[in-house]
Amino acid sequence: MVQRTLRVLVVDDSKLIQTLISDLLEETSDIEVIATASDGQEAVKLARSLKPDVITLDVQMPKMDGLETLEAILSEQTIPVIMVSATTQLGGQITLEALDRGAIDYIAKPEGLKEAETTLRSELVRRIRMVGNTDVNKVLTMRRERAQKRKQRREKLGLNQETKAAPKPIPSTDLPVSDKCIALGISTGGPPALAAMFEVLPDSLPPIVIVQHMPANFTKAFAGRLNGLSRVNVKEAETGDVLKPGHAYLAPGGKHLEVLRNGAKGGKLLVRDGDFVSGHRPSVDVMMSSAVKVYGDRLLGVIMTGMGRDGSDGCGEIKAAGGYVLGQDEATSDVYGMNKVAYLSGNVDRQFSLDEAASTVAGQVRRMWGAAAV
Repeated sequence: MVQRTLRVLVVDDSKLIQTLISDLLEETSDIEVIATASDGQEAVKLARSLKPDVITLDVQMPKMDGLETLEAILSEQTIPVIMVSATTQLGGQITLEALDRGAIDYIAKPEGLKEAETTLRSELVRRIRMVGNTDVNKVLTMRRERAQKRKQRREKLGLNQETKAAPKPIPSTDLPVSDKCIALGISTGGPPALAAMFEVLPDSLPPIVIVQHMPANFTKAFAGRLNGLSRVNVKEAETGDVLKPGHAYLAPGGKHLEVLRNGAKGGKLLVRDGDFVSGHRPSVDVMMSSAVKVYGDRLLGVIMTGMGRDGSDGCGEIKAAGGYVLGQDEATSDVYGMNKVAYLSGNVDRQFSLDEAASTVAGQVRRMWGAAAV
């Protein structure tokens, strides 16, 4: 079978980055850079006339920024767009907004030539190949439907976009899940999926430890975004954090996150450097494997949308220790990868749709430990 060549439009206001991306992509036999653009207006025109298979889009540009350009392109045709963002808090916030508005994936803009070689040669090429074979219409339709449901739900509750849902007045010491834990792994398509899930999660759940594959500096902005729409208290994880019910801890980008023993049955967190595991740092496998050592059969694993296989082995360890694993289904996954590998390997007990993620997790906690309510 002849391999399809993916035609890519590179959009960046920096000529250096344009050249860097173009030269590295041209080294691959199945990717062709058909044009470059230095601003949003030029990008919209080229996308309209050339109809590329994939677009890499700079977040901050003159004339039209990345968000305006993204919306203009997607209003005319469904092309997979990968955001290329500066590794700053502002860049992270804009990128998260772009994912909500229809960007399929993102990558951190390299800060030096050495990093550019590594990041672009491996990550960008891999992501272009992945999104080039993604059903963009399906992904955009799912995200728009979820966004509309979230908007209607917030309006019904009288909440604006920035308002945090009112927490239930349940002291953590009264919850029967203080010595339990939920270990959640997710990657491509994760930010919008977690937003949809966390908006309706109850705050009476065990502590939730999350690995979302993300660059450094993006995770703080993402934790803040989740915290702003959820009854669960969400923060970027730090070494020494003691795991508490009603709280969620997001692994910092570029660092491994481990769960350590804290007292007889509780856990605390360690953020550390280290080699990539299962192709990632942070790694879902590292986090889940460490959580198993602390919680054993008092652990609920959740594996969701994402590219690759990170998390499958960790899910297997959770099951082997007597815990339970939930996996997001194919129909509602942006990328049925990590969760597919875990499911086909026999490391998932039951699958769920994203629309039912919160109720499924809460229901499983209730079945296992007699707690949690939506």
